[in-house]
Amino acid sequence: MSLTFYYAPQSSASPVHWTLEELGIPYEKVAIDIRAGENKKPDFLKINPNGKVPVIVHNGVPIFESAAIQIYLGETFGVEKGLFPAPGPRRGEAMMWIIWTNVTLGDAVMRVGRNLSEWAPADERNAKAGERGKTDALELLAIVDTALTGRDYLLGDQFSIADLHLASWLEYVGMMGIDYSGLARLSAWAKRCTSRPACAKAP
Repeated sequence: MSLTFYYAPQSSASPVHWTLEELGIPYEKVAIDIRAGENKKPDFLKINPNGKVPVIVHNGVPIFESAAIQIYLGETFGVEKGLFPAPGPRRGEAMMWIIWTNVTLGDAVMRVGRNLSEWAPADERNAKAGERGKTDALELLAIVDTALTGRDYLLGDQFSIADLHLASWLEYVGMMGIDYSGLARLSAWAKRCTSRPACAKAP
C-alpha cells in the first residue's frame, strides 16, 4: 500500500492528519508551503487542480476535499480500527456530521472570517454580515450540544472520525472570536476529543 498525505500545518488538512495518526497506518507526509505558493505550482495542480490542501494519494489515486478524504479513510481503514461504523444507519450518521461540519457550520464560520478577519481585504468586509455569521455559528453549535445529551460522543459511547472531524474545527471557531464556552456538553466533548494522544501529533 502507498499513501501520501499533502498538507500545511494549521489548515483544513489538520483533521485528516489527526485521522491518519488515529488509524496508525503507514503514510508519507509532504508539507506544502502555501505562503510560498507551492500549492499553485504545476506539479501540485496535477494532484489537486483546486490548488488546496489536504490531498491524499492512495495507490496512485488522488483524493481531495477534507470531508471526502475523511469518509474514504473511515470506510477503507476505520471500521477495522473501531473509528468508523460498518455500513448501515450509524455510518450514515457519521457521514452526516462530517458533511455538516464542512458545509453548514463551515458556511457560517467562513462568513465570520471573510467579514471580520484582518486577512480579509478591508474593502470587502461587512461587519453586519460577520456578526450574523457568529450568531448563526453559535446556533449551529447549540445543535451539537443538544445532540450530545446523554452520550459521550456524536454516535454514542465510542469516539469516531465524525467526532474528530468536528472537534478539529473548534480551534478555528475560537480563532474567529466565536465563544461557545456557554455550551457545557459541547465544551466537555471537545476536551475529551482533543486530549487524545493522536491529536497532539497533528498540528
